Amino acid sequence: MRRHSVHGFFAVAALVCAGVALAQGLRLRQTITLNQQIAATAEAPVEPDAAPAARDAPREVRLARAVSLSRAGAHDAAFKSYSGLIEPGRPDAIGREALFNLGNMYLRQGMGQPPEPGDTATAAAPGLRSAAEASPLVELAKQRYRDLLRMNPDDWDARYNLERALRVAPEEQPAFAEDENVPVERRRVLLRGMEPGDLP
Repeated sequence: MRRHSVHGFFAVAALVCAGVALAQGLRLRQTITLNQQIAATAEAPVEPDAAPAARDAPREVRLARAVSLSRAGAHDAAFKSYSGLIEPGRPDAIGREALFNLGNMYLRQGMGQPPEPGDTATAAAPGLRSAAEASPLVELAKQRYRDLLRMNPDDWDARYNLERALRVAPEEQPAFAEDENVPVERRRVLLRGMEPGDLP
């Protein structure tokens, strides 16, 4: 009787291990297929007036397509692709990445920078923009970074890029200027163990 229970236990354990291995193998196969689709999308030549990836494609592939469009200078198509990946109320990893890349695209356009090294764009280097053209783009970038920081305050990349955008287009804040003609009220405060003095 004891031998049958030990053999039964090992049979159940072997079946569980085989099920886990099968599930992991299927998951690995899906990941390999997805990586191949992403690589094919990233390597495909991009036309400036190209359409975004199909809606039925996996979100990861659509993100890779949007990045390719942005690097190629097809900013309108990239904007549509990124916007299709950002789902309000559902801050998942793909949506946050799309929001971050969209902010980067706006900041690069606003600063008049050419795309990143290795990009295949020829028409994407817009040259320096006037302040009237650059300001709205930098403001859009700042808003995207702020949205990211609302979702995840620990996103240091978004925080750095927001600070960079603020250096490019500082926000006007009324400076606290003390009027010298206004009298300052002072009160005598006594604290135990402290020297008497005036506090403003």
